[in-house]
Amino acid sequence: MTEDVRITARKRLGRITLTRPAALHALNAPMCESILSALERWAGDPTIHLVMIEHEEGTRGFCAGGDIRMLAESGAGDASEARAFFNVEYRMNAALEAFPKPVLAIMDGVTMGGGVGLSVHGSHSVATERTVFAMPETGIGLFPDVGGGWFLPRLSGALGTWLALTGARLKGADVAAARVATHFMPSELVPNLKKQIEGADFSVDAADLLNEILRAVSHAVPAGSFEAHREILDRCFAPDTAEGIIAALEADGSDWAGEQVAVLRTKSPETVKVALRQLREGGRLERFEDNMRMEYRIGWRKVQSADFLEGVRAVIVDKDNAPKWSPARLEDVTEVDVARYFEPLGADELQFD
Repeated sequence: MTEDVRITARKRLGRITLTRPAALHALNAPMCESILSALERWAGDPTIHLVMIEHEEGTRGFCAGGDIRMLAESGAGDASEARAFFNVEYRMNAALEAFPKPVLAIMDGVTMGGGVGLSVHGSHSVATERTVFAMPETGIGLFPDVGGGWFLPRLSGALGTWLALTGARLKGADVAAARVATHFMPSELVPNLKKQIEGADFSVDAADLLNEILRAVSHAVPAGSFEAHREILDRCFAPDTAEGIIAALEADGSDWAGEQVAVLRTKSPETVKVALRQLREGGRLERFEDNMRMEYRIGWRKVQSADFLEGVRAVIVDKDNAPKWSPARLEDVTEVDVARYFEPLGADELQFD
């Protein structure tokens, strides 16, 4: 057990409450272990009909990610702690995706990295005007993991590719417009939503009742602000190579396309190519667990990569925001460089019970 997450079960409701406000509820291994254990218990518990994932009231964020500093410190050594974290986190992601009952995540605040994996794989998720969604990993030489290879390519058009490669942020209603969240409501209605859930009887048709409750408090979702650039986005982020994406953006010549090129040029070239292959392969997979095995292979190696250690130094440790990537150019990252992250791990493959 850990003090960073509170696990309760009452009145047919399993409740997971993140209680690590000093770190914006970022996940660590004990938190993932507690959540995974609860999900495994509740999956077959006939007295639990609904699971709700939230953060402690009166605190900021939903979940800002994972313990990046720990991953880098471990990666600078033998990486055993980092790999153990990925192992339990990814099994937690898989348990959420496979959970046989409704799971509601209330994304009322910053939702990045590990927080995305905690919220997007269940059946229902709520965004508010305070929600800030992003998968910013290419900016620190990591990759959009926690099931990013599965859900991002399944967003409409090339939206997921754009989000993954650029680390672009979606805010408020845009999170629901992109279908990253299933519902949107003002944050002032969240307490009312929780009270209704606490008082409801989910023993019969839990999903239908949850849908009814959410319909009553949710607001209509307007078109996403990204739709203004949708034609360019879908066309320019469709190529299967990073060089092709850059070329398409440069050929488009619009201000928005130029801004995307400038952003992409700041990211780890190696990681951009790894993430693009991750999304393309993940989009073709038929089983979520296979995607998580692929991501475990990448993560196993990525935490010891030069770019990840440099990215954490530049963004989190020294905060000079001037990483020196190696290789420094997309054109210098070879197919062999990328392919090594996807090689099988043999006896070390991620296992599911």
